[in-house]
Amino acid sequence: MAFVLIALFLLWRVDSPRVERFRTMLVDRFVPSFSWLMLPVTRVTVMAESFQSYVRIYEQNQELRRELQQMKAWKEAALQLEQKNAKLLDLNQVRLDPSLTHVTGVVLADSGSPFRQSVLLNVGARDGIVDGWAVMDGLGLVGRVSGVGETTSRVILLTDSNSRIPVTIEPSGQHALLQGDNTAIPPIDFVENPDLVRPGDQVVSSGDGGVFPAGLLVGQVAEGPDRRLKVRLAADYERLDFLRVLRSHAAEHVTDPGSLIAPPLPPQPAATATKTNG
Repeated sequence: MAFVLIALFLLWRVDSPRVERFRTMLVDRFVPSFSWLMLPVTRVTVMAESFQSYVRIYEQNQELRRELQQMKAWKEAALQLEQKNAKLLDLNQVRLDPSLTHVTGVVLADSGSPFRQSVLLNVGARDGIVDGWAVMDGLGLVGRVSGVGETTSRVILLTDSNSRIPVTIEPSGQHALLQGDNTAIPPIDFVENPDLVRPGDQVVSSGDGGVFPAGLLVGQVAEGPDRRLKVRLAADYERLDFLRVLRSHAAEHVTDPGSLIAPPLPPQPAATATKTNG
């Protein structure tokens, strides 16, 4: 066997056309007949790969089962919290603010406007839309109505360079101004105390100036490469298909403060002391 192997090695090392033809003849004659020897090896390899695939599928199935159990637990907790919230609202006789109802509209193709970042909705004056109302996408604040037609209305987005809205940064309660700059992450300026603001803090509308209702989710604080504070918006600007226009009616103005101030106390008569000379 050693002699045969050495002879084959030397044969395959010889560089000659005649030897090359002989090698080719040997390969054509004997190699096909050896295929049955490789069949068990091939079968074992396929079985090993199939077993590994089965193990991976089993592990993924177990992981999905664990996640399903967690989802069931979260669902039960959510139902309990919803029931508790309903009981508390009933006990306290809470009256929810009816002013923030909404009108849902479909985003149409933008026909162009002086604003670089704006969209067109298929709701307008006939639906009761008023210029300046806030617009959301279900996740966060998108912008405000700026221009109302009979059947359509234009929405200027928070990312537009003409957009300026007052915001509050929670939990520090710092007031700031969100300024659009035609980018997906607009900056915030005029922060009262930047040292109290951290990346990840929640940003909501402050309601100052009556531009937007207070408490609408805007996004989260992020820090740019230049260490400037910016806002990662909560709204999905890549999929603005349906938007909700919030009906934010003006608050009732109190003109007579008399009912809010206690009536003044009646003047008490001053005590006078009389001295009699005896």
